Amino acid sequence: MAARRIDGYVIVSADGMLADANRKMPDTLKFEGDQKFFNAALDRADLIVHGRHSHEGQPNSPKRKRIVVTSATPALSPDPANPRATLWNPAGAGFEEACERAGVRSGTIAVIGGPAVFAMFLDRYDTFWLSQAPHVRLPGGHPCFPGVPERSPQQILAAHGLKPGEPQILDAARDVSVTPWRRQTSV
Repeated sequence: MAARRIDGYVIVSADGMLADANRKMPDTLKFEGDQKFFNAALDRADLIVHGRHSHEGQPNSPKRKRIVVTSATPALSPDPANPRATLWNPAGAGFEEACERAGVRSGTIAVIGGPAVFAMFLDRYDTFWLSQAPHVRLPGGHPCFPGVPERSPQQILAAHGLKPGEPQILDAARDVSVTPWRRQTSV
């Protein structure tokens, strides 16, 4: 089987939330530097994976192959609303089968949420790109992973074998940064 690389991408508030209480990403969590970083990463990806409530909504979005995680299909089916998308129910088909159906046998897969979808890949990420907005709080918001806020996103990533790399500043004025959390491989 050809190699697939799995990378995750999320921006979170100081309290580990990716959306407000209404499951919407508020404008307070949107930063130009992070948007540019995210968009460039998705432009390089061979496949995007997300839940039915997540979507990047960018100019290149319609061009991207994607798998939409949903219980609306028994296993795998084409998305009637998007010819470049495959609907996937993990209860009915494996991830490799979904990738094959999407026509992606190798390359980079970008997982962009939501929480249940992020959690499905915690033991498979090669790199998880955790962007943080330390001056934004979303009380009662929607967490990036199940188990937040009882544990921080960093604690959850570490518990799944990922180690933090050097953070990159995306917006110096607002202290927004992205940290690559990488899986340590044995040689």
